[in-house]
Parts: sequence; C-alpha cells; structure tokens
Amino acid sequence: MSAVLALAVIAVLIVLVFDYTNGFHDAANIIASVIASRAMTPVQAVLVVGVAEFLGPLLGGTAVANTIGKFITLDGVDAPVALTIILCGLVGAIAWNLFTWWRGIPSSSSHALVGGLAGAVVVSVGPDHVVWGVVELTQGHVTGVMKVLAALFLSPLVGFWVGFLLHRFMMALLRGARPIMNRNLRNAQWLTAAGLGFSHGANDAQKSMGILTLVLLLGGFIDKFEVPFWVILACATAITLGILSGGWRIVRTLGFAIYKVRPLHAIDSQLTSAAVIFAASAIGAPVSTTHVVATSIMGIGASERPKAVRWAKAREIATTWVITIPGAAAVSVAFFYFLRTVMP
Repeated sequence: MSAVLALAVIAVLIVLVFDYTNGFHDAANIIASVIASRAMTPVQAVLVVGVAEFLGPLLGGTAVANTIGKFITLDGVDAPVALTIILCGLVGAIAWNLFTWWRGIPSSSSHALVGGLAGAVVVSVGPDHVVWGVVELTQGHVTGVMKVLAALFLSPLVGFWVGFLLHRFMMALLRGARPIMNRNLRNAQWLTAAGLGFSHGANDAQKSMGILTLVLLLGGFIDKFEVPFWVILACATAITLGILSGGWRIVRTLGFAIYKVRPLHAIDSQLTSAAVIFAASAIGAPVSTTHVVATSIMGIGASERPKAVRWAKAREIATTWVITIPGAAAVSVAFFYFLRTVMP
C-alpha cells in the first residue's frame, strides 16, 4: 500500500471519527430542551432526532461542505504532507470535543474544526495556504475564514434575538390559555425536535463531508471538489451514530443551568434553532448548534424574566466559545510537532 493511500485511509477514518464525536457532542444540544420540558423520554428524543439527523445530510445539499472544504488551500503541497496536515487538524478538533464533553461544557465542534485545521496549516506550510478572505471582504465578498467566522459569531446573536422576539409573540398569542395547552406544546415537540435534528444534520455533517472530499482531492482520488454520494452516506451514518450515543453531561447545562425550561420555552427554542441553522445551511454558512441553541434559550429567558437567566453560566459558555479556536489550534500544532519529531 502506498504512503498516500495509507494516509488517505487513515484520514477518512479520522474524519468519520470526528463526525461521530460531533454528533456525540451535539446530541445534548438538540435534545436538552425536549427532555427538560418532559416532552419525551431520553430514548424517545434520541430516536426521533437520530432519524431526522440521518436525513439532513442526504437532503440538505452541499453548500456548507463547499465552504469548509475550500477555506484552506493545499495545492502544490506534496500529497503525504497535505494529508498529514489534515490529520493533525482533525486530531486537534477531536481532542477538544472530547475534553469539553468530559468537562460538560457546550463548546462548538465547528470552532474546533476551524481552529484545528487553521493551526496545522499555518505552522506546517504557512498562512498563505489559508483563505483568510480579508481582501475579498473589502471588495464586498465574504469567503474563506471570514465567511466561517462571520457565520459562527453572528449566528448566536441571531439565535438570541429571534428567540427573544418569538417568545414574546408566543406569550401574547397564548395569553389566557389553559394549562392543558402544555400537553399540546409537548406533543408538538415531536415535530420541532425532528426539525432541529434535520437542520443540524444538514449543517454539521456537511463539515465532515467537506473535509473528507478535500482528502480525496488531495490524495488524487477525485479530479475536482465534488462530494461523492458515498461520502454523504458515510457522514450521515457517523453523525447519526454519535447522536444515538448521546452526550448527557451537556443536557444538564443547556436544559437546566441557563434557564428553567418549560414546554413553551422548549418549542420556541427548537423553532428558533432549526430556522437559524437551516437558513445558514442554505447559504453555505457553517454555524454552531451549541451556540444557537444556548443563545436561543438565553433570549427566551431574557424576554420573560431576565433576572431568572443564569448569566454566570452564560459567561462560562461564552468564554469557552472564545478559547475553542485557539485551544483546538494549539492541540493540532502540538500533534504536528510530535509527528515531525518521530517521523522527520
């Protein structure tokens, strides 16, 4: 087996491991409000979301995959070196995902992936191989890292304000409703939770699809950047298996530690998150489900009782968001230097 083929096989496997950890890490983000509002049992929630999650990558297009697969350029770099760089970036992202899951911190898998890849590319072949998008931004065109960062940082703000406004509207609409309405709101979450799972799959699985397609391109196995169907199917399967495994530690943070979630809060959060994430997928913007779900809950709480929102927990989450990109980058850089030491 040639070195390129061996590295490509390893890279494909690690991409799928990252995709699995992404689903594993983000499962709690999707099902937290469902469980906290007692609309479903954990098993029911995971099964419903898992089916929708699998359909998301199959039906959601490849716009996000194109964005992620093209924000770094390794043209002209020897295939073994290029594939090793991708491996280092993925290791950084996976390690960060596992660390934050272990600590019960809802960090962003998307941030981790961007940080891991950018860090590995910069220290190995230089910053010129990252499409920063700064020049293009001055010309009114958003692309590369600028597009990724804009999506990742703007989506939480959108999630907060959409959640805030939607909850105000729903409270006005249901003013004077009898307690039996809570039963209807719980039943409706079978659809809204599935919608959130679908949008998550349509956005997050595409990130792995983009990297896996880049691996195939760098290894010379395909002639142009075009996502093969087997890549879509493999990534859909891996992220769904991750969802089915669940990340229960983070359920406590998102479902209980930010704001006391009741049926109306839950359905508003799911509608807000699904709409924001799916809209981002349509324009090829990679967003963080963790960010959008958490800030939608904050917005909903702020629209009802701002003093009841546990802002200290929100600050803790926000701090994690800020350090995720450099944290994952640092891990990928350390792994790159380790490999260079043992395999010069």
